[in-house]
Amino acid sequence: MLDEGWRRHLRGRDVVVGFVETHGRPQTVERLRGLEVVPRRVVTYRGTTFEEMDLDQVLARRPQVVLVDELAHTNVPGSGRHAKRWEDVQEILESGINVISTVNIQHLESLADSVERMTRTPVRERVPDRVVRRAQQIELIDSSPEQLRRRMLHGNIYPAARVPTALGHFFSTHNLTVLRELALRFVADETEEQLLQTAEAGMAGGLETCEHVLVGIATDTGAGHLLRRAARLAARAKGDVHVVHVTDPESDPAGGARSLTELRHLADDLGATWEVLAGEDVAATLVAQAVQRHATQIVIGASGRRPGWRGGGGMSARILRAATAAGLDVHIIAPSTARIGAAEPP
Repeated sequence: MLDEGWRRHLRGRDVVVGFVETHGRPQTVERLRGLEVVPRRVVTYRGTTFEEMDLDQVLARRPQVVLVDELAHTNVPGSGRHAKRWEDVQEILESGINVISTVNIQHLESLADSVERMTRTPVRERVPDRVVRRAQQIELIDSSPEQLRRRMLHGNIYPAARVPTALGHFFSTHNLTVLRELALRFVADETEEQLLQTAEAGMAGGLETCEHVLVGIATDTGAGHLLRRAARLAARAKGDVHVVHVTDPESDPAGGARSLTELRHLADDLGATWEVLAGEDVAATLVAQAVQRHATQIVIGASGRRPGWRGGGGMSARILRAATAAGLDVHIIAPSTARIGAAEPP
C-alpha cells in the first residue's frame, strides 16, 4: 500500500496517509518516505489513550488519494461517528476521494467462520464482502508460508518475545497455507467475474452466466454459518443470493424476531437480498418461491423437525423432494461444529 502510494505521489498525485500502523517496524517506517500524514485523533477510553484516524481532518484536507491501513479495524468508542474503519472509508469514498486500503483475508465476513474452524482462532473484526467487492481493483499480496515465517523470525512482523508463540499458533505453516488458499480463491473469483462481465458487454443481447442461489434459513444458531456458506457457493458460481425465511406465526420460536434482525444484517453484509414469507408448508413455500424467482440452486441446512416447520419427515428431505420435482439443484450444508479457544493476534 505504501509503495503504491509513493508511486502515485511520484506521478504527481496528491497522496496523504490517513492512517498507517507501523508497529515500530523500521522497514514500514522507511516506506512512508516522507509522505504527508494527516494528524491522528487522540482519544482516552477507560483510562487508556488511543490514536485513531481523524476522519474529519481527512475530509477537510481533500487529497486525491488517501492511504488507510487495517480496513477491518474497530474504532475506539468516542473517537468518531462510525464504529468501524470500513465505514470511515465509505464516507471518504462518497466525498470523491480515492482510497487505498489493506485487509487480511480472515476478516472477510463470508470467510471468517471457515477461518475460525480451521485455525481454532476467533475472528472478531469483520468486513462485509460488499465493501471489498466494491473496490475498482483488488491486489493480492502473496507470500508463501515459509517466506512469511522467515520474515517473522527476522523481526519484521512481531517483537522477538512474541515470535515463538505466534509461530506455534496462528502463524503455523498449516494455518498460513489455508489462509493463502482462501485468498487466492477469493481474488480468482473476482478476476473471473470481471472477465465474464467484459465478455457479456461485447455480445449482442448479453450472455446469461449468472447462477441464482436461494437460501432457506430458520432462526437457529447455525443460520449464520449457512448464510456464509451460501455466499461462498454463489461467489464461486458467479451468482447472486436471495435469502428466504418461511415463518408460521403460530409456531415460530420465541426470540425469532431478534434472530431474524441479526440475520438480515448479515445477509446485507454478504450482498444478499432478503425476504420473509408466511406459510404452513415450509418446503412447498420455499420451493415455490425459488421457482418464481428463477433460482437455479437452493441452499438449506441439514435438519430434522424444527419449531415452525410442520409435516412429517426431516425438513431438508422434504425440501429436497419438492425441489427435485421442480428441477432445482439443492445443496444441504452440514452444521458448524467449531470449538474456538485462543485469542486472535492483533
